[in-house]
Amino acid sequence: MPLDDLVAILPARARRSLMRDQYWTPERSKLLGRLRDAKAAMNKGKEVIVRTHRREFVIMPEFVGLTVEVHNGKEFVPIKIDLSMVGDYFAEYAHPRRLVRHSAPGIGATRSSMYVPLK
Repeated sequence: MPLDDLVAILPARARRSLMRDQYWTPERSKLLGRLRDAKAAMNKGKEVIVRTHRREFVIMPEFVGLTVEVHNGKEFVPIKIDLSMVGDYFAEYAHPRRLVRHSAPGIGATRSSMYVPLK
């Protein structure tokens, strides 16, 4: 699909990003080439996983079916790209913060727990 046809179906934010000349930096162009190589390898039957730090990259329709590992600041999060993700950014699927769920306080968590007899 040519870029002009793709831009017509994308949401506004992704459309504006792709149309800027500054979007296609050498790093993004290199990632685009690696993703296209992985897609060609996938068509031949190989499973290739692409790792990247580029969270601001727009997902395009030609990447459907690929597995991309996106760095969230601590680790690489695997993302299996499907058709509903087209037009989104990689960052939307690799959250940098996770929800903290605390359980009950343990021994020594408060000052009053020092005086509770341990059984």
